[in-house]
Amino acid sequence: MKTRHWLVKQEPESYSWETFARDGRTSWDGVRNYQARNNLRGMSPGDKVLFYASGDLKSVVGVAKVTVAAYPDPTADEPAWVSVELEAAGALAHPVTLARIKGSPGLAAVPLVRHSRLSVMPVTGEEFDAIVRMGSRAQT
Repeated sequence: MKTRHWLVKQEPESYSWETFARDGRTSWDGVRNYQARNNLRGMSPGDKVLFYASGDLKSVVGVAKVTVAAYPDPTADEPAWVSVELEAAGALAHPVTLARIKGSPGLAAVPLVRHSRLSVMPVTGEEFDAIVRMGSRAQT
């Protein structure tokens, strides 16, 4: 199966990258948006994930991978909601701000730009790689 690429968003006050990195793994639960839920259902073990810190930071700050595919969300009262397991893979050397993403040729179609409120979204392999490359160097 082909590796897919995703971006997940989180408020740092709720669950920061630093906490995720310290934990090493987490259940990505509590998602209550139908489109985001459908995206969680599309995740497979080995898929790569960008971790976006929303709120004041508005930056991609790390990379993770899916380790367990969708299963019933233990925090939900209804069985239709799902969670996945994610494993932290590493922080980016330099956070990639939303402004940098918006200003980068080739990234205008990233769902983060068009659907800013969606918490789980697909990105292409090219978009994923471009953002990771941007995170390897300081903004110029």
